[in-house]
Amino acid sequence: MLKEKIRVLIADDHAIVREGIHAILSAQPDVQVVGQAADGYEAVTMSEELGPDIVLMDITMPRMNGLEATRRIKQLHPDVKVLVLTMHESDDYFYKILEDGASGYFVKGGSTSELISALKAVWQGDVFIYPSMAKKLLSDYLRRVKTGQDAEQYNSLTDRQREILKLIAEGRTNQEIAGILFLSPTTVQTHRAHIMARLELHNRTELIKYALRHGFITLDT
Repeated sequence: MLKEKIRVLIADDHAIVREGIHAILSAQPDVQVVGQAADGYEAVTMSEELGPDIVLMDITMPRMNGLEATRRIKQLHPDVKVLVLTMHESDDYFYKILEDGASGYFVKGGSTSELISALKAVWQGDVFIYPSMAKKLLSDYLRRVKTGQDAEQYNSLTDRQREILKLIAEGRTNQEIAGILFLSPTTVQTHRAHIMARLELHNRTELIKYALRHGFITLDT
């Protein structure tokens, strides 16, 4: 359990969706729902008034869509994190979401446990990408490596670093990777730093952007 509650603002134009998410989150001892917004404009205003840790942000909303609301919230309150909600795994806005400052991308069809894991990852400063999207990222990256495209950087990684890169792309935390590979979290963090340095990246957001920019993944793969 986290040492303090994650303060969450839910932004979705469908009341039944807001209420359903509210019920799920309210059952968690380390999550507090501080408010519900029915559109992007309300999301921006309520972020100012309530100071949430995370805004769960739908994309398609009246008055102001989720992308514009995310951009404004991040401009006004850089410390507020945004976890975008979407119905579609191949959403055309996927890359734009990251560009606008969101810390994660969650598909509404996901499970309760996945949503809670996403919230905790984002709250702890990580980036959450829904597992199916992460798998697309990884598979397309490895495909390009096998065909000789961008192979030099990948080939500079050790076998262990490649294992860890795969798990990072799947959205695993350092603690989870440590458990899977029987390493200490500190060792995982060291490997992760070396991987990012060799790929000339600084965090998972840049890894996703790098992969998209270089064609390792397409949104309709």
